[in-house]
Amino acid sequence: MTSTPKDQAGSDRTKLNPGDQAEPGTPGTGENVCPECKGSGRIGAAACQTCGGTGTIIEGIGGA
Repeated sequence: MTSTPKDQAGSDRTKLNPGDQAEPGTPGTGENVCPECKGSGRIGAAACQTCGGTGTIIEGIGGA
């Protein structure tokens, strides 16, 4: 019998960046330009830490 590590399911998930509010594809969310690097993915010579160098973040849209 083979055992599966308990956190294997977590490893299948997309890595979230600090600026992300949810995983990509979550209902009620969408991509937006990173407010820190203004979409460039860089701050100075380094990758933007908010978006992980992608230039976009995932955030909630709409609202009540």
